[in-house]
Amino acid sequence: MILVTGGAGFIGSNFVLNWLEKRNESVLVIDALTYAGNLENLKSVENNKGFSFQQADINDQTVIENLLSKNRPRAIIHFAAESHVDRSILGPEAFIQTNINGTFRLLSCSLRYFESLTAAEKSEFRFLHVSTDEVYGSLEPEDPPFSETTPYAPNSPYSASKAASDHLVRAWHHTHGLPVLTTNCSNNYGPFQFPEKLIPLTIANALQGKALPIYGNGLNIRDWLYVVDHCEGIAAVLASGQPGEVYNIGGWNEMTNIDIVRTICRLLDAKSPQTAKAAGGRHENLIQFVKDRPGHDKRYAINATKIFNTLGWKPKETFESGIHKTIDWYLANNDWVQHVQSGDYKNWINKQYASRSA
Repeated sequence: MILVTGGAGFIGSNFVLNWLEKRNESVLVIDALTYAGNLENLKSVENNKGFSFQQADINDQTVIENLLSKNRPRAIIHFAAESHVDRSILGPEAFIQTNINGTFRLLSCSLRYFESLTAAEKSEFRFLHVSTDEVYGSLEPEDPPFSETTPYAPNSPYSASKAASDHLVRAWHHTHGLPVLTTNCSNNYGPFQFPEKLIPLTIANALQGKALPIYGNGLNIRDWLYVVDHCEGIAAVLASGQPGEVYNIGGWNEMTNIDIVRTICRLLDAKSPQTAKAAGGRHENLIQFVKDRPGHDKRYAINATKIFNTLGWKPKETFESGIHKTIDWYLANNDWVQHVQSGDYKNWINKQYASRSA
């Protein structure tokens, strides 16, 4: 079996669903179920005999050690993290606690568990740490994409906390011999993404006739990766990656934020003509440029050559095909959107955008 931390979140839940659909191996999910962790994401597998869930915080070493001892996983895939830049600017402490302290404690528990294994079990065991391209900093338009040897230069509390966790994972391998793997991914999108990020926020707001806020001039560039492609990339690294190595997983889809939003609006005009009519004929009429966030990185881009050359992985989805699937999912799952947009979410959106003048 494998153990997945943060498995009720966006990328983690997609990984679990994809894993159980395509592979005959059990999964134990642990998740603290903070605002972005949602058991509704895993509802389709709740009766799957290969699925089990335990609500737990990765900072609780007693619980983690007991789970490892009882379930004896052959791998740990570590998704659990605070992951939103805007939230890290307003409240960085949660990012320090989860991303740095939580990863440290998970590594400590994992090392003690690893040392208890037989030689044969040790040879099979892996600790896979899921990280982000944001640890590399910001690129200028003419700069080459990030590679696995790009120096770290994090610019936000979020990316700094993830950079610290990456360094801890590396240290536990080089100092203690823990067989770790690290993946650094570009911007994900797809089903079950919490609607505070650009793509789900744009879809949800457009369908409700609300403003589509875009920071600054909208020309910040990101590389976009469909979440199921990312999950398959992680599975490939887990299966065949070399311990101690880092693998960048990217979508080869660099686009500006304004082009992303305009693409979504164009597709929604055709897929949801009634809400387009309510927006004056085009969802694009709802676009509103707002004050930029502090320290907004200009560009991220991933060079995913290494994972293709060594493991044979490459993304299957173009942005056009992936965004069609994403929009169709949100149109078909309005109840899920309504549930996650209640309560604290509304308070967060008001806090984040109310002070940003158009």
